[in-house]
Amino acid sequence: MKIGITGGMGCGKTYVSTILKKQGFPVYNCDDRARRLMKEDETIKSAVVELIGENAYTETGDLDKAVISQFIYSDEENRKKLNAIVHPRVKSDFLMWCNFQDSDVMFMECALLYESAFDDVVDKVLYVYASDEVRIHRIIKRDRINRTEAYLRMKSQMPEAEKMKRADFCIINNGNNNVLRQLHNIQI
Repeated sequence: MKIGITGGMGCGKTYVSTILKKQGFPVYNCDDRARRLMKEDETIKSAVVELIGENAYTETGDLDKAVISQFIYSDEENRKKLNAIVHPRVKSDFLMWCNFQDSDVMFMECALLYESAFDDVVDKVLYVYASDEVRIHRIIKRDRINRTEAYLRMKSQMPEAEKMKRADFCIINNGNNNVLRQLHNIQI
Protein backbone atom coordinates (compact mmCIF):
# COMPACT_ATOMS: atom_id res chain seq x y z
CA MET A 1 0.00 0.00 0.00
CA LYS A 2 1.40 3.36 -1.07
CA ILE A 3 0.02 6.39 0.75
CA GLY A 4 0.66 9.95 -0.34
CA ILE A 5 1.01 12.63 2.32
CA THR A 6 0.08 16.08 1.07
CA GLY A 7 -1.15 19.43 2.28
CA GLY A 8 -0.43 23.09 1.83
CA MET A 9 2.93 24.69 2.40
CA GLY A 10 3.62 24.93 6.13
CA CYS A 11 0.95 22.44 7.20
CA GLY A 12 3.42 20.05 8.82
CA LYS A 13 3.78 17.22 6.30
CA THR A 14 7.37 16.65 7.38
CA TYR A 15 6.32 16.51 11.03
CA VAL A 16 3.79 13.79 10.18
CA SER A 17 6.41 11.97 8.09
CA THR A 18 8.85 12.06 11.01
CA ILE A 19 6.26 10.43 13.27
CA LEU A 20 5.66 7.71 10.68
CA LYS A 21 9.41 7.09 10.28
CA LYS A 22 9.76 6.74 14.06
CA GLN A 23 7.05 4.08 13.89
CA GLY A 24 9.15 2.18 11.34
CA PHE A 25 7.37 3.11 8.11
CA PRO A 26 9.43 4.00 5.05
CA VAL A 27 8.76 7.56 3.85
CA TYR A 28 9.90 8.99 0.52
CA ASN A 29 10.27 12.78 0.61
CA CYS A 30 9.66 14.23 -2.87
CA ASP A 31 11.22 17.63 -2.08
CA ASP A 32 14.43 16.09 -0.73
CA ARG A 33 14.71 13.65 -3.63
CA ALA A 34 13.98 16.40 -6.17
CA ARG A 35 16.79 18.53 -4.73
CA ARG A 36 19.14 15.55 -4.78
CA LEU A 37 18.23 14.66 -8.36
CA MET A 38 18.57 18.29 -9.44
CA LYS A 39 22.08 18.25 -8.02
CA GLU A 40 23.23 14.79 -9.15
CA ASP A 41 21.35 13.92 -12.35
CA GLU A 42 23.31 15.42 -15.26
CA THR A 43 20.30 15.42 -17.60
CA ILE A 44 18.24 17.39 -15.10
CA LYS A 45 21.13 19.73 -14.30
CA SER A 46 21.73 20.65 -17.92
CA ALA A 47 17.99 21.22 -18.47
CA VAL A 48 17.81 23.43 -15.36
CA VAL A 49 20.83 25.46 -16.47
CA GLU A 50 19.32 25.84 -19.93
CA LEU A 51 16.02 27.01 -18.42
CA ILE A 52 17.25 29.24 -15.57
CA GLY A 53 20.92 29.84 -16.26
CA GLU A 54 24.25 28.96 -14.66
CA ASN A 55 23.27 30.90 -11.54
CA ALA A 56 20.76 28.16 -10.65
CA TYR A 57 23.74 26.39 -9.06
CA THR A 58 26.36 27.72 -6.68
CA GLU A 59 30.08 27.41 -7.34
CA THR A 60 30.09 24.23 -5.24
CA GLY A 61 27.37 22.66 -7.41
CA ASP A 62 24.51 23.06 -4.94
CA LEU A 63 21.17 24.49 -5.96
CA ASP A 64 20.92 28.20 -5.27
CA LYS A 65 17.64 28.15 -3.36
CA ALA A 66 17.13 31.92 -3.63
CA VAL A 67 17.55 31.86 -7.42
CA ILE A 68 15.26 28.83 -7.81
CA SER A 69 12.60 30.37 -5.51
CA GLN A 70 12.71 33.68 -7.36
CA PHE A 71 12.34 31.86 -10.68
CA ILE A 72 9.39 29.66 -9.72
CA TYR A 73 7.47 32.21 -7.66
CA SER A 74 7.83 35.06 -10.15
CA ASP A 75 5.87 33.41 -12.96
CA GLU A 76 3.47 30.46 -13.17
CA GLU A 77 4.96 29.42 -16.54
CA ASN A 78 8.44 29.26 -14.99
CA ARG A 79 7.14 26.92 -12.30
CA LYS A 80 5.46 24.70 -14.90
CA LYS A 81 8.61 24.49 -17.02
CA LEU A 82 10.82 23.55 -14.07
CA ASN A 83 8.28 21.01 -12.82
CA ALA A 84 8.13 19.43 -16.28
CA ILE A 85 11.86 18.78 -16.01
CA VAL A 86 11.94 17.47 -12.45
CA HIS A 87 8.60 15.78 -11.69
CA PRO A 88 8.75 12.88 -14.18
CA ARG A 89 12.18 11.90 -12.85
CA VAL A 90 11.03 12.11 -9.22
CA LYS A 91 8.01 9.95 -10.01
CA SER A 92 10.16 7.23 -11.58
CA ASP A 93 12.62 7.49 -8.67
CA PHE A 94 9.76 6.95 -6.20
CA LEU A 95 8.53 3.86 -8.04
CA MET A 96 12.05 2.42 -8.07
CA TRP A 97 12.42 3.22 -4.34
CA CYS A 98 9.18 1.32 -3.63
CA ASN A 99 10.69 -1.83 -5.12
CA PHE A 100 13.36 -1.84 -2.41
CA GLN A 101 11.05 -1.44 0.61
CA ASP A 102 10.26 -4.35 2.93
CA SER A 103 7.11 -2.79 4.37
CA ASP A 104 3.55 -3.51 3.28
CA VAL A 105 2.78 0.18 3.80
CA MET A 106 4.98 2.99 2.52
CA PHE A 107 4.47 6.73 2.35
CA MET A 108 5.31 9.50 -0.08
CA GLU A 109 5.52 13.04 1.29
CA CYS A 110 4.59 15.31 -1.60
CA ALA A 111 3.46 18.93 -1.39
CA LEU A 112 2.36 18.95 -5.02
CA LEU A 113 0.82 15.49 -5.12
CA TYR A 114 -2.16 16.51 -7.23
CA GLU A 115 -0.47 19.29 -9.19
CA SER A 116 2.29 16.92 -10.30
CA ALA A 117 -0.10 14.00 -10.95
CA PHE A 118 1.69 11.85 -8.37
CA ASP A 119 -1.68 10.76 -7.01
CA ASP A 120 -1.74 8.15 -9.78
CA VAL A 121 1.13 6.22 -8.15
CA VAL A 122 -0.36 6.03 -4.64
CA ASP A 123 -3.31 3.99 -3.37
CA LYS A 124 -4.55 6.48 -0.78
CA VAL A 125 -3.95 10.11 0.13
CA LEU A 126 -3.50 11.55 3.63
CA TYR A 127 -4.14 15.28 3.75
CA VAL A 128 -2.48 17.31 6.52
CA TYR A 129 -4.43 20.43 7.42
CA ALA A 130 -3.31 23.53 9.32
CA SER A 131 -5.00 26.92 9.44
CA ASP A 132 -3.69 29.70 7.21
CA GLU A 133 -2.38 31.66 10.20
CA VAL A 134 -0.45 28.66 11.53
CA ARG A 135 0.95 27.95 8.06
CA ILE A 136 2.00 31.56 7.47
CA HIS A 137 3.80 31.64 10.83
CA ARG A 138 5.63 28.38 10.04
CA ILE A 139 6.64 29.52 6.53
CA ILE A 140 7.96 32.87 7.82
CA LYS A 141 10.03 31.10 10.46
CA ARG A 142 11.28 28.32 8.14
CA ASP A 143 12.04 30.37 5.02
CA ARG A 144 12.91 33.69 6.70
CA ILE A 145 10.53 35.63 4.48
CA ASN A 146 7.88 38.22 5.21
CA ARG A 147 4.15 37.65 5.65
CA THR A 148 3.24 38.84 2.14
CA GLU A 149 5.75 36.50 0.51
CA ALA A 150 4.53 33.59 2.63
CA TYR A 151 0.92 34.29 1.70
CA LEU A 152 1.74 34.57 -2.02
CA ARG A 153 3.63 31.26 -1.93
CA MET A 154 0.70 29.56 -0.22
CA LYS A 155 -1.71 30.90 -2.81
CA SER A 156 0.48 29.61 -5.66
CA GLN A 157 -0.57 26.06 -4.74
CA MET A 158 -3.84 24.27 -5.40
CA PRO A 159 -6.61 25.51 -3.06
CA GLU A 160 -6.72 23.66 0.24
CA ALA A 161 -10.41 22.84 -0.10
CA GLU A 162 -9.75 21.05 -3.39
CA LYS A 163 -6.92 18.96 -1.92
CA MET A 164 -8.96 18.10 1.15
CA LYS A 165 -11.95 17.05 -0.96
CA ARG A 166 -9.81 14.68 -3.05
CA ALA A 167 -7.98 13.06 -0.11
CA ASP A 168 -8.96 9.78 1.56
CA PHE A 169 -7.92 10.83 5.08
CA CYS A 170 -7.39 14.15 6.84
CA ILE A 171 -5.54 15.05 10.03
CA ILE A 172 -5.30 18.44 11.72
CA ASN A 173 -1.88 19.78 12.62
CA ASN A 174 -2.32 23.23 14.16
CA GLY A 175 0.31 22.50 16.79
CA ASN A 176 -2.08 21.63 19.58
CA ASN A 177 -3.57 18.49 18.08
CA ASN A 178 -2.46 14.98 18.92
CA VAL A 179 -1.17 14.01 15.47
CA LEU A 180 -0.01 10.56 16.62
CA ARG A 181 -3.50 9.76 17.97
CA GLN A 182 -5.07 10.96 14.73
CA LEU A 183 -2.69 8.76 12.71
CA HIS A 184 -3.60 5.72 14.84
CA ASN A 185 -7.30 6.37 14.20
CA ILE A 186 -6.88 6.18 10.41
CA GLN A 187 -8.01 2.87 8.97
CA ILE A 188 -5.51 1.94 6.27
